[in-house]
Amino acid sequence: MSNQPSVPPARPIPQARANTNLTPATGAVMATCAFVLWGFLPLYFAATKHIWPTELLAHRVIWAVPFAIGIMALQKRLGEIPQLFANKNVVGMMALTATLIACNWGIYIYAVGQNLASQAALGYYFTPLIVVLMGAVLLGETMSRLQVIAVAIAAVAVVIRTVIGGEFPLIGLVLAVSFAIYGYFRKTQPVGPTQGFLLEVLILLPIALAYVTYLAWQGTGHLFTNTEDTLWLMGCGPVTAVPLILYAFGAKALRFSTIGLMGYIGPTLIFVVAFTLLGEELDIIQLGTFALVWFALAIYSISLFKKT
Repeated sequence: MSNQPSVPPARPIPQARANTNLTPATGAVMATCAFVLWGFLPLYFAATKHIWPTELLAHRVIWAVPFAIGIMALQKRLGEIPQLFANKNVVGMMALTATLIACNWGIYIYAVGQNLASQAALGYYFTPLIVVLMGAVLLGETMSRLQVIAVAIAAVAVVIRTVIGGEFPLIGLVLAVSFAIYGYFRKTQPVGPTQGFLLEVLILLPIALAYVTYLAWQGTGHLFTNTEDTLWLMGCGPVTAVPLILYAFGAKALRFSTIGLMGYIGPTLIFVVAFTLLGEELDIIQLGTFALVWFALAIYSISLFKKT
C-alpha cells in the first residue's frame, strides 16, 4: 500500500452557461458574421506578408489571451479561470487541440503569404467531407449512399488536380484534416466555447512569449519597431478570437444542418478574395477542381436535408 496521502479529485471544469436569450435568428446573424470575417481574413494576412508566419502566429496567441479574458469578464465568469487547469486529463487533451489549431493557423498564414489563399479555400471546402470520412473510419458511423458519392467525387478532384494539374493540394488537405481532427477532439471535451478558447491560448502562451522574446533579443521582431506593424500584430488577437467566439455561440442556437451549410460562406468568400483582390491566377484545372468539390458539397448538403 502506498504511503502517499490521497489526493482529492480535481473539480470538473464548468460547462458554458446556456444562453436562453439567443434565438435562432440571432444565432444565424452571429454565425454569418463569423463566416464573413473568416472569408475576408486573407486580406489581413496579405497585408502582413512581410512578417514571418511564425511571428504572426505567436502574436495571434499572445493578443488573443487578453481579448478572451475580457470576454469572460463581460460574462462575469472570471472566477472560473482558476478552475480551467483543475482537471489534468482535460488540460492534456486541450494541449493537443491547442497544438492542432496552432498548426492550422500557421499553415493558413503561410498559404496566404505565398499567394495560395485559394488552397486554403479548397481545404475548408474539404473539411465537412473529411469529417464524414473520419466518422466512418474512427467511430464506425454509417455513411449514407449520397455521402459516399460526395467523398468519392472530392477524391476524384484531388486526383485530377494532382495528375493533370501537376499539383497535389497538400496545403488544402492538411488544413482540412487538422481542422477536422481539432473539431473531433474539441467536441469531446467538457469545456465551453469561451473557456476552451482561453484554455488553448493560455497553453500556447509561454511558447509564443518565449519566441517573441527571442526575436526581440535577435533584433528581428516587428513588435514596437514601428506603429503600423505593432498595430497589425496586436490586431492578430481580435481577428482570431472574434469569429471563433461568434461562431461558437451562433452554433448553439442553430441546427447542425443549418450551421453546416452556412459553413460554405467562409471558403466561398476566400475563393472570391483570392482570385479578385489578391490576384491569384485561376486556370482551367483549378476551376475544374473547385467545380467538382462544389458538386460534392451539393450532394453532401442534400444528404443532410434527408436526415432532418
